[in-house]
Amino acid sequence: MKSRSGPVVAVLAAAGIVAALMQTLVVPLIGELPTLLHTSSSNASWVITATLLSAAVATPVAGKLGDMYGKRRMLLISVLPLVLGSVIAALSSSVVPMIVGRGLQGLGMGIVPLGISLLRDVVAPEKLGGSIALMSASMGVGGALGLPLAAAIAENSSWRVLFWTAATLSLVVGVLITLFVPGGSREKNPARFDLPGAIGLGVALVSLLLAVSKGSDWGWTSGTTLGLFAAAVVVLLAWGWWELRTREPLVDLRVTARPQVLVTNAASILVGFAMYAQSLIMPQLLQLPKETGYGLGQSMLAMGLWMAPAGLMMMLLSPLGAKLTAARGPKVTLAVGSLVIAIGYASSMVLLGSTWGLLVVTIITSTGVGLAYGAMPALIMGAVPHSETAAATSFNTLMRSIGSSVSAAIIGVVLANMTTAFGPYVLPSESGFRTGLLIGAGVALAAAAVAALIPVRSNRLAVEPVLETEVSEGPAVAEATAR
Repeated sequence: MKSRSGPVVAVLAAAGIVAALMQTLVVPLIGELPTLLHTSSSNASWVITATLLSAAVATPVAGKLGDMYGKRRMLLISVLPLVLGSVIAALSSSVVPMIVGRGLQGLGMGIVPLGISLLRDVVAPEKLGGSIALMSASMGVGGALGLPLAAAIAENSSWRVLFWTAATLSLVVGVLITLFVPGGSREKNPARFDLPGAIGLGVALVSLLLAVSKGSDWGWTSGTTLGLFAAAVVVLLAWGWWELRTREPLVDLRVTARPQVLVTNAASILVGFAMYAQSLIMPQLLQLPKETGYGLGQSMLAMGLWMAPAGLMMMLLSPLGAKLTAARGPKVTLAVGSLVIAIGYASSMVLLGSTWGLLVVTIITSTGVGLAYGAMPALIMGAVPHSETAAATSFNTLMRSIGSSVSAAIIGVVLANMTTAFGPYVLPSESGFRTGLLIGAGVALAAAAVAALIPVRSNRLAVEPVLETEVSEGPAVAEATAR
């Protein structure tokens, strides 16, 4: 199975790109959504939020089901809501069906961690590091290509064509998976799915991410926001109690608590935060009028084209990250990637003011993100049993998403409170943008520090299956083995 993995890797990377496209698909329409859907701006914002929430809930569930019943099967199942959601969105004329369609599109985001975990089954060990890095980079490529593609279609055709294009691409990916992707490993006798665990985690995540993403609209001290935060804490505690006591948990917290996994997930939250900060700031700087003194006056399409090279750089440099991982280990690659992100943000302090300067900044930061994203799955795979691969990588992807959500909230608050008057409009100030970029640099440095603390058993790419006894006999045995 591992002798001819090239087409498999290519198909999985393409699937990851298409899944990531869904995240930036509606960006060109944000300003027009209230008019297009005959609703308020507040209601229209749920078109973005619905995808975020459904992706957060679906990702760990898809990973666990992939381990239980087969990763290829779950990949194909994950494609279905991408197609269906795109079709529903394309046919929508009001906000409710659009939210439903976007929510379904979010359910397909489990494709990326499922694809990464499947690589462990079908790729030869000597090629695994490069394949993981390439698959991880597909998320950045999809997001980067989505902006100019969506802007070009929105400016030159009906907005509905965006979703018909998404449906077609998703359908093509489903066909390619059917033709070229093997099944991979699965549990021989899968246990009953942990439905209470899935519901509990879903409720906790929805409560947390709703509070984070809508807190600035509702008010951070409002009863709704504080109530959601409180509910998230209470439900998470109850969920953790259940997961530790049920025989077949959705997320094996004993595996998650292993130092290598735990610290890697902590670093992942920080990297997700640092990655998303520039995604919020750079498009605004590119599109604000030149008359502000710091905006660059680019159209939506031009902005997307200026942002696209950064995403492509993630894929082009993924082999470099794989070589660094093979030579020094994924821990070093993660730390170096985080430092490169920080350098990119620091360079923005002198490069703001020109499109070429911002291009350099985004390329540097995206290079760092590519290195970091390629290293995290390798660290996770090196610390979990083969039967937990998809669930563990999906949980790691969830940690990155939580970091991105927190980044959106914090950077949003900074830009909302550091403003300047421009005629009748109030816009984020240059100092607000610089503050946001400095926050991104600080968080990236923190990610590098956390990465340096990851306890690994060796400096090589450890992706061989971890002994099942390390988990079944408890944390004490696992730690003794690590020592």
